[in-house]
Amino acid sequence: MACSFRALLHCLLALSLCSTAYGGQLTPTFYALSCPALEPIVRTTMTKAIINDRRMGASLLRLFFHDCFVLGCDGSILLDDAGSFVGEKTALPNASIRGYEVIDQIKANVEAVCPGVVSCADIVALAARDGTVLLGGPTWAVPLGRRDSTTASLSQANSDIPAPTLNLDSLILAFGKKGLSPADMTALSGAHTIGYAECEDFRGHIYNDTNVDPAFAALRQRNCPAESGSGDTNLAPLDVQTRYVFDNAYYRNLMVRQGLLHSDQELFNGGSQDALVQQYSTDPGLFASHFVAAMIKMGNIGTLTGSQGQIRADCRVVNSR
Repeated sequence: MACSFRALLHCLLALSLCSTAYGGQLTPTFYALSCPALEPIVRTTMTKAIINDRRMGASLLRLFFHDCFVLGCDGSILLDDAGSFVGEKTALPNASIRGYEVIDQIKANVEAVCPGVVSCADIVALAARDGTVLLGGPTWAVPLGRRDSTTASLSQANSDIPAPTLNLDSLILAFGKKGLSPADMTALSGAHTIGYAECEDFRGHIYNDTNVDPAFAALRQRNCPAESGSGDTNLAPLDVQTRYVFDNAYYRNLMVRQGLLHSDQELFNGGSQDALVQQYSTDPGLFASHFVAAMIKMGNIGTLTGSQGQIRADCRVVNSR
């Protein structure tokens, strides 16, 4: 009788997971029965990747962001150009995206244990969370059950991913188009407490803007020539204080006009987000809780569930029919 009851519970859980997915909702327990080893596999692979390259945590967090802003969180950013198929990797905002090979490795490790079960889109979401945690940031239960897109949009990648040159009103509009509030935007921007940016993305800010600390601008100018085309790919940390630690130092930087990107400093420049930036700069717990909530909200943008899309065998190509 006990065995029968246990089997019944498993059956009910499976039906619950199935109905949840088909209802368009995600759940952290989606793979509890079909691939219970999923999260340990992702965490182990991410740990090795970050030991090898400390920048990778920020890189995969950024990859998730860029995926969700184009067609939704569906893994479309991972698709390679092939024949007449044009993907999103060559879009201008994606030119410096890194970490595709880490997603490939996670996918291979997962497929070896749970073939044909876990989507590339869910792997990207988990990798973004684990990259944050492994650099000292908050953790959260990632809602799962996404399926992979069979399409991509180069034009939307070029138009919808917010540029580092945007002013506050344009940033609010860009995030609002994705259902994210100004507060969500300000919390998500805290991801810039880790990672690097290229000279061409912050040149205008350090040479032309007035809302930048002169000493900070001079520091960044040492590695970023004023002439366009010269040193464009030279790197600088988005957070000069703790570049490999996920904390609230990003907001403290903004308070003293040391945001690296024009779009960063726009969050604290006499506008509607100043008060929230000030709160985050002194309350790391508040920032962490708001960041987690905003990440979960962003992770629900345009998701494919149930019979929509597919589970790609190779994250770089659509399954052959």
